[in-house]
Amino acid sequence: MSEEQAIDCKNQPVLVGDIVRVITLDKKFIKTFPEDERILIESMIGNFFKVVAIEEGAACVMREWHDERGQLQTHVIGLDSEDMEKV
Repeated sequence: MSEEQAIDCKNQPVLVGDIVRVITLDKKFIKTFPEDERILIESMIGNFFKVVAIEEGAACVMREWHDERGQLQTHVIGLDSEDMEKV
């Protein structure tokens, strides 16, 4: 049985553990987050993330940050092919 994979914007296979650069995120997707978190999601564009899972052909990456109280916060988002480039 082969490992589940996604495909990046250059049609390269992406597997769990690979590093991808987020090249774009849909504005409608960004607007689904609470207003105070949108800047954090938008700041993912241009940055590099390790793929932590593949779900339904999307490469899932995790963003972590500390809120104003010092509490660790995380978001896991699934990237479509056009959203990422494998490095």
